Amino acid sequence: MSAISMIFVGLIALEHLFIAYVEIFAWTSKGTQMFPHLSVDFINSTKEMAANQGIYNVFLAGGLIWSLAVRSAPWNLYLAAFFLGCVILAGIFGAFTSHKSIFFKQALPAIVAGAVLLLAR
Repeated sequence: MSAISMIFVGLIALEHLFIAYVEIFAWTSKGTQMFPHLSVDFINSTKEMAANQGIYNVFLAGGLIWSLAVRSAPWNLYLAAFFLGCVILAGIFGAFTSHKSIFFKQALPAIVAGAVLLLAR
């Protein structure tokens, strides 16, 4: 995997670690600031659900980090492509089922990283 691809994959991994942090540990304190369209009552009543979603974001970040740690080509590319695909699908699903901005915050950056990954092969 090229250095530029690794940077893009790493940025997506960091994004998902941040999302996981908010969902698992800071949902009630940062959630209202980050998601102003959600009410305080909703934020408080969905704390457990958000923590569960956060674990999935840890898995996505972990897979992307795993792809950076694997030094044998083409497996590092396969892993990165698979987990970027998971992020893209999650972002598209979130845009349809929750809020359209999820596409631009989650899926689009992963699409760009995937394109860089494929072009830099």
